[in-house]
Amino acid sequence: MISKAISKYVRRTPRKVNHVLSTIRGKNVDYAFMLLKTLKQASKDDVSKTLKSAVSNAFEKGFTDSQRIFISQAYSTEGPILKRFKPRAMGRATRRLKRLSHITIILEEKIV
Repeated sequence: MISKAISKYVRRTPRKVNHVLSTIRGKNVDYAFMLLKTLKQASKDDVSKTLKSAVSNAFEKGFTDSQRIFISQAYSTEGPILKRFKPRAMGRATRRLKRLSHITIILEEKIV
């Protein structure tokens, strides 16, 4: 493991974030940034922010060759759930669950 970055309490559901993370898992860092620019999902901004932080952490440790750095693990876990109520017909209310997620990206160096 070269570096690791975790974004906590992101206001996206883990299922939607994992869909974006599965497209960049195992890819080169430069190629992953290019893929994130072309995606249409809204969670791509949160993922690219976390990936940028992981790359910055790798550069701080002295790994400057971005061609050899790839994403070894990328996953999203469930954070706390915000419980809200929505008004419904006849004076009733239903509960809405607003899910939060924690995004984790781990980078490794590929030996060529």
